[in-house]
Amino acid sequence: MDALTEQERESPSSLRETPPPPPPTRTRGRKLALILGALAVLVVAFLVVRGIHHRPQRTGGFGPPGRRFGRFRPDTDTGPVSVAISRAALGDIVVRIPALGTVTPLATVTVKTQISGYLQKIGFTEGQLVHKGDFLAQIDPRPYQAALDQAKGNLARDEAQLADDRLDLKRYADLIKQDAVSGQQLDTQKFLVSQYEGTVESDKAAVEAAAVNLAYCHIISPITGRVGLRQVDAGNYVTPGDANGIVVVTQLQPITVIFPVAEDYVPGIEQRLESGATLQVEAYDRSDSKLLATGKLLTLDNEIDPTTGTVKLRAQFDNKTNTLFPNQFVNIQLVENILRHQLVIPGAAVRRGAPNGVLSTFVYLVNPNHTVSVRPIKLGEADGDNVAVESGLDAGDVVVTEGADRLRDGARVQLPGEPASGRGGPPGRRAGRPPTQAS
Repeated sequence: MDALTEQERESPSSLRETPPPPPPTRTRGRKLALILGALAVLVVAFLVVRGIHHRPQRTGGFGPPGRRFGRFRPDTDTGPVSVAISRAALGDIVVRIPALGTVTPLATVTVKTQISGYLQKIGFTEGQLVHKGDFLAQIDPRPYQAALDQAKGNLARDEAQLADDRLDLKRYADLIKQDAVSGQQLDTQKFLVSQYEGTVESDKAAVEAAAVNLAYCHIISPITGRVGLRQVDAGNYVTPGDANGIVVVTQLQPITVIFPVAEDYVPGIEQRLESGATLQVEAYDRSDSKLLATGKLLTLDNEIDPTTGTVKLRAQFDNKTNTLFPNQFVNIQLVENILRHQLVIPGAAVRRGAPNGVLSTFVYLVNPNHTVSVRPIKLGEADGDNVAVESGLDAGDVVVTEGADRLRDGARVQLPGEPASGRGGPPGRRAGRPPTQAS
């Protein structure tokens, strides 16, 4: 004891800094507790995550026993689907080619003066319908009347001189036989007669030119049509160089429409025209709802526009009611052909998809037991809201036109006019379907 005490006295600090080792049993207990706590945290986290991913989505009340909570099943939650129907029937399909056209007159004439002078009178009212040859304007004719009179006077003078020279020529011809005149005098007289014959012809031409200028003083309409706004007033000095002229006359009856169609339609149109068929053309207003006029196709242009891949066509309309106006934009429907005795259904009944795993065009066919079947069909030409069916249906078949988005193969439907069926039924059978008889 004395020795230990002496050692502790020599190094007291080292003994105080080193704690005694803990018991082995306490250390193992702490490690086990930490491991168990970590495992508990992992289990709780796993249960929380699994509960989130598998939480049922509530879409309504509690369903019948035997199915997952909240999941929608059409065969037990709904009754027959209300639909609209139509019956396939034989009819005509009008094959139409749509286009946008511009009303273009057959003739548009800017009436200009052919002579210079003062405009004395205007003989038309703006917007008036005039006929070919109707009086439009009058230019002061007095200068041109004087020129005509002068030309006529020159003609009369030269004709008299020609007559005198012809008499002299006849005398010289008689005297040459008596050797009273020389041959030179006779030849000179012949040339003088020829000279005045040319002068007389020139005077006649001058008279005709003066008469034409005088006629130009009285301006008439060159075509039948409607006059536009007056470009010059009476009292102005007009010349042939005036760019605007006096007035513009536009032919309205008949009138044409020029419109482009895709080059793919050209062979069919040409074939119809070469066979002697008359292709009807319908012109509609800007909203494409009101029919303005009905005409016929006249001709095609002689080349295809390479920038647009279209060719221009011209159609003619009588336009007796003046519903078509020059430069008006109209919607055109070119009736290329009329297909007779086609099986026709509404276009709303046609569905596109892959109900049987194969991409196709199909309809929902209504069966006699008020169920529907998916029926693939082959379509033909369309005419507005209707479409021709080449195969897949027969005349009298009933197809669904509205409500098809909620249908599937074998679904029950409620037809228009039938009383509504109640929802649901005894558990274990489809709502609205009679129970199966036990065999």
